[in-house]
Formats: sequence, structure tokens, C-alpha cells
Amino acid sequence: MSSPADAPSRSEPAAVVLDLDKPIPDGLRGAVLALGNFDGVHRGHAELARVAGAMARDLGTVPAAFTFEPHPRSVFRPEEPVFRLTPPQIKLELLADAGLAQVFVLPFDREIAAITAEHFIDDLLVGRLGATGLVCGYDFHFGKGRTGSPEMLQAHCLTAGVPVRVVPPFAWHGEAVSSTLIRTALEEGDVARAAEFLGRPWFVHGLIAHGDKRGRDLGYPTANMQLARDCKLRHGIYAVRMRIDGVWRDGVASFGRRPTFDDGAPRLETFVFDFSGDLYGKRVDVAFVDWLRGEEKFGSLEALIVQMDADSARARDILARTPAFDAPPFLP
Repeated sequence: MSSPADAPSRSEPAAVVLDLDKPIPDGLRGAVLALGNFDGVHRGHAELARVAGAMARDLGTVPAAFTFEPHPRSVFRPEEPVFRLTPPQIKLELLADAGLAQVFVLPFDREIAAITAEHFIDDLLVGRLGATGLVCGYDFHFGKGRTGSPEMLQAHCLTAGVPVRVVPPFAWHGEAVSSTLIRTALEEGDVARAAEFLGRPWFVHGLIAHGDKRGRDLGYPTANMQLARDCKLRHGIYAVRMRIDGVWRDGVASFGRRPTFDDGAPRLETFVFDFSGDLYGKRVDVAFVDWLRGEEKFGSLEALIVQMDADSARARDILARTPAFDAPPFLP
């Protein structure tokens, strides 16, 4: 049977938000830069980090990540916000765990988007940051009109003597890993499939807030969290683990609009097994282990309680067969 495990503290990222009107301190120049948005920090991104680390060792320097915030799509299509797999701070922490503890963050806006690919390389990557090497994925594009490509990056850096490694699609069980693939799995409620490609269960981080106390009256007191507005996780019931004060505890969670009661705004409600502490005001992680069923409207509270009993029993069984993990929990 799985049991809660003390989780080590997360790796502390050293993030530098770039200001193009200010010089970069000399001590931060000269790294091998892994380039990308890194949403989700999935197995493919971990491969970029591995390649950047190997190149940095060969060159006698350190690897670092170069990323953008916010996601470019939110700038160009704000009416269609992208389903972010990792909020900015969690992305930084996961990059640190992947070996890229130094992260350069470029605030992305339309002015940055208008910079030509050549200027982006010469002035920012090689000039200001003094990159000694660059690593990117096969589908990385940048610069005005997205004219910068991996091939263009390699050719342009050749004259500057800066090596560029382009990482091909990273396949897992025969499928190329991508943030889009993971988003699709989560939108379908297939959190187990998403975990395979992420390399860990997908998790959210947030503040426990007061709810309507209905769960307490039903014998299932829940910890309530609001997820990001762009979250497109399928509404339903999940076997989960919640990290409370560094310890992962088993539970069952509902994400949705509560159709039996109010059909309100989507909310995550987690019942933590065998736990009686006060969680209000705490910041916690909730990791999604498996899908149980879709959200339903019940004709009576009695019928709802019977189903909640069945959901809890099934979640306990699933989690008993799921190995304990640390934070972030990487899979083999």
C-alpha cells in the first residue's frame, strides 16, 4: 500500500527577468541556453535540459533556460487563452529540477514580437547574454513573423562561432511528446496518459479557501481551490494526492460546477482521506493520479452520498497501488 512520503523542498530557481534597457551582469553571461516556452516542463523539455547540460560541461560553463512570459498566444489571441500546464513560478521550479536552475525570462509583448530573428540572436542571445551555446527543439520558432527557425539559428550562429544543437522530437512509447498532446489528454480527463508524457502526475498549486460547507454536512469535508480561468481539465471525479506541509496524502477530488447543487463556476474540491487538520489559508499541491468518472447530477442527497462512498473506495484502491512520490514526482 502506498503511504505519504516526506517531500524534499523544491529546487530554488534563479530567475532573471530581462530588461532590454539594462545590461546583463557579467556573472550571468556565458551560459549554454536552452530555448523554449517550456509549458509543462515535460519529457521533451527534460531532453533539451539534458543536451544543454552536456554541451555546457563540454564548454566548461553552465546550462540555463531562456523562456518567455506570458505565453505568446495570450498576447496575440487574448480571447482564446492557452490552457497553461504550469504557471510561471511552477515552471521555474520544474526547470530547476530538470537541471536548468538559472532561467532568463523575457517579458513577451508585441514590441518583443516585432524584433527580427537576426536581431534577436545577435543583440540578445549572443550579445547581451553572451551565449556560448544554444539548444532548441525541432519546432522552435522566434522573431518577427516567426521567421527564426532551428535551421536559420544554426546557420546564423555558424559565423559567430556559437554551436547550436537542435533536439529532434522526443518520443515516448512511440509518440512525440508535446505540450499540445498533454493538454488534449487533460481535456479528455486522461490524467494518467498526461502523466506518462509529463514524466510526473500533472499537479496544480493553490490556496485553500472557504467553500459552502456542503461537503461537511455530507460527511465529506473538502478543501476548495479555484483553478486558473484557462484550465480546461475535464470536469469529473479523480483519484488525487494533496501535498500538505511537505507530505503527500491520498484523496478524491471533484472538479466542476456541482450540478446537483448550483451549477456554479468551476471549482476543485478535494476530500483528503484520514485527515482532520485545518487547511484554510494553506497553499497546497494537488496531483491528479487517475480518472474515476464524469460529473453527474443526482436526484437526491442520499444517491449522491452512495456514489461518493463508491468513488472514495475506488480512489483508495487506485492510490494503494500507486507508488508514493516526491515533489515533483517524476515517473520512471
